[in-house]
Amino acid sequence: MPRVREDSSYLNSMSTTDSRTRVQDVSPTSGMCPICIEECPVLCEISLSAFRGRETLYPVPEEFGTSTAASLKNYGLDWSDLNILSRLRGAKGIEEDPDKALFHRVNVESECGGIPLEIPIASGAYGSTDVAKNNWDALSIGTALSGAILVIGENVCRMDPGAKFSDDKIKHSDDMANRVKTYRKFWDGEHGDVAVQTNVEDERTGVEDYVISKLDVSIIERKWGQGAKAIGGEVRIPSLERAQTLKDRGYLVLPDPDDPSVKEAYRDGSIKSFERHSRVGMPKRKNFLEDVDQLREKGAEKVTLKTGAYRPTDVAWTMKMASEAEVDYITFDGAGGGTGMSPVPMMNEMSTPTVYLESQVLKSAKILEEEGKYVPDISIAGGFIQESQILKAIAMSNFGDSPFIKSVTMARSPITAAFKGSYFARLAKEDKLPSQFEEKYGSKVEDFFVTTSRLKENYGNDYKEISPGAIAVYTYLSDRIGVGLQQLLAGTRKWDLNLAGRDDLAALTERASRVTGIPLIDNVESDAYERILRD
Repeated sequence: MPRVREDSSYLNSMSTTDSRTRVQDVSPTSGMCPICIEECPVLCEISLSAFRGRETLYPVPEEFGTSTAASLKNYGLDWSDLNILSRLRGAKGIEEDPDKALFHRVNVESECGGIPLEIPIASGAYGSTDVAKNNWDALSIGTALSGAILVIGENVCRMDPGAKFSDDKIKHSDDMANRVKTYRKFWDGEHGDVAVQTNVEDERTGVEDYVISKLDVSIIERKWGQGAKAIGGEVRIPSLERAQTLKDRGYLVLPDPDDPSVKEAYRDGSIKSFERHSRVGMPKRKNFLEDVDQLREKGAEKVTLKTGAYRPTDVAWTMKMASEAEVDYITFDGAGGGTGMSPVPMMNEMSTPTVYLESQVLKSAKILEEEGKYVPDISIAGGFIQESQILKAIAMSNFGDSPFIKSVTMARSPITAAFKGSYFARLAKEDKLPSQFEEKYGSKVEDFFVTTSRLKENYGNDYKEISPGAIAVYTYLSDRIGVGLQQLLAGTRKWDLNLAGRDDLAALTERASRVTGIPLIDNVESDAYERILRD
């Protein structure tokens, strides 16, 4: 199957909505079966929509809280369109000595917004969606062990059933307090930290005041959007009573849980769940600048900004605002995947994909730098799962001095690691491990993970409090991605992540070269033959 999809056949058959077509050779324009018949038992996107309407806009409702979702669309440009160039001679960042220039000595530490990182990763943002709450122990401890930033996402306090309010302001949240406490139990106090993200709903309930004053949170992240959707945060609520409570707390809940006809439809089973929506922000220059100043006055040591994959004018304006406010770092999130509940058509068809978005962000950063203006550190998000993608993103942002991009923000892949570690530990306990896995890696949880002995040595008796899911997240982030970065950087003969630059990359396609400004691989050092061989 060709890598670039040239048609829209996925529109009427998507695993994200669990829709199928009767035949495989569908119309490339509509995705419909060439002959659509009346007596068809298969539910395509059209027929599923005829029964379930707005539900079909979202990933399979039954999997909410136990899944994440992403776009199915090929955007014509991704990180595989760039290759990392290896070197034969020399070494930078270490002595040019074969006995000293060993790959495990490569320094992959970074610093984003003045926050030291053992690996150039921020994990999150994990907000009020069930998939975050259900896997919090794994995500928070695994991230802390890795020395990375953990971002607690939006709506956590207001969604907490045990939250206490006074005059519509949050006074206590068991969920938020537990999230911060869990991360910090295994935090070394130096690398990474926990950040709390706040949207319009959180600002109205004073979440930043609560977490700064009561939980000693030092990083507040204002949220302007995400790459998976542009209409605010959404979660699915299976309970009528819970939906009514959230409506009473000021959320938009659809369909209206207080409507008598909706109540009746819920009781008879035709309505199975409700949608909770967050309001979108409408940022204004003066308000934002004042807001950042006020956050610092309240005690926030670091103020950051998270934004989505908006059009180029919004990218430039956002960079300008971040510069004027001197935020510590800014996260740009490319299309199109989410940790919770994002409309499938929006994930597929809206917003700017990551490589395109980074190119726009870097153009803005260069202009600000040329104008002598403050340039905040940048974290880029949007579909990252491997060290090769991370290195390319960081290297592409270094025009000679140091990278503009200091970290990559990841969400879906750490959740996958958490899923797998927890699930296989449960299978082991039930003596239901796949035979092939058991034969290869053992039947005990301690045998599964290559990092078990290291964690036991480092944490002693506290090791018992590190869940299998947390070990899985740590092993994925630190042992796989961290070591993978060391190997790739050593291949470029650079022993420090900050030395990675655009000269370490080559474009494989005309589009990749045009968008990123990275030369085509057949044009890289094209003068070398004459210059070297005729000298």
